[in-house]
Amino acid sequence: MKQLLLSSILLLTVMVSPSGSFGVDFQKGMDAAERGDFATALKEWNPLAEQGDAHAQFNLGVMYQEGRGVTQDHKTAVTWYTRAAEQGIAPAQFNLGVMYKNGLGVTRDYKTAVKWYTRAAEQGIAPAQNNLGHMYRKGRGVTRNYKTAVKWYTRAADQEDASAQNNLGHMYQNGKGVPEDHGEAFKWYRLAANQGVADAQLNLGVMYGYGYGVIQDYARALMWWTIAASQGHQTARKNRDVVEKKMFPADVSKAKKLAKEWMDKHQK
Repeated sequence: MKQLLLSSILLLTVMVSPSGSFGVDFQKGMDAAERGDFATALKEWNPLAEQGDAHAQFNLGVMYQEGRGVTQDHKTAVTWYTRAAEQGIAPAQFNLGVMYKNGLGVTRDYKTAVKWYTRAAEQGIAPAQNNLGHMYRKGRGVTRNYKTAVKWYTRAADQEDASAQNNLGHMYQNGKGVPEDHGEAFKWYRLAANQGVADAQLNLGVMYGYGYGVIQDYARALMWWTIAASQGHQTARKNRDVVEKKMFPADVSKAKKLAKEWMDKHQK
C-alpha cells in the first residue's frame, strides 16, 4: 500500500475588481467578462492596464493565460502578471510564481518562483503558502528546510487549503520538520479527504489499514480507497482490490455502504 503527496500548482483565474478612479470603465469590462463577452472586456481593460491599473493588468494576464477572447499567449500573460505583481496584487504574484515554476512563457526559474510565491504567501494567499511549502520541502529555488515547509503548509492548512492539509499530514506522519505524530497526521488527512482530495483519501485509508493514529479498521480503509478510486486514483483502486479479497463479505458490504453514504453527501 502506497501513499502519495499532493502539491498544488493551480492558477488563480478569478478576475478581480478594484475601487479606484478607473472603477466605472473597469466595471464595464467586468460586466462584459461575466457575460462571456471578452472582446468588450479587452477593449475596456487594455487602456486601463496601459495606464497602470493593476487590477486590469491582472485580468489581462488571466485572459492571455486562459485564452479568453484572445489567442492564448503565456509570454503576454507573464508581462501583465509582472506589472500587476510589482504593484502588489497578490493573485498576480502567485500566478507569476506558477509561471516561473512551470516554465510557462518564461524560462523555468525556481528562485524567481520562490520570490513571487513568498510575496503572495505573505499577503495570505493560501495556494501560494502551500506551493512555497512544497518548494522548501523539495529544496527547489531554496535550501531544503522541512521546518519552513511545515510553517507554510500550516498557514495554508489553517485557511482550509485541502492540498496543504494533505501535505501537512504527510509531514507529521513522516516526522519531517515536526516530531512524528500519527494522530496529527490522521487529523489533517481527514480534513483534506473530506474536502475531496483523492490523495488524502488514499492516505487516510492507509492510516486505517495500518492503525496509524487511529484504531485499525479495514472497513474504513476500504471505504476511503473506494472513494478515492471513484475519482480515478489508481493506487487507491489497487489497494481496494487487494484488501477487498481478504475481507469478510459483511465487512466489504459495510465499507461500500459507508463509501456510498459519504459520496451521496459530498459529491452532489
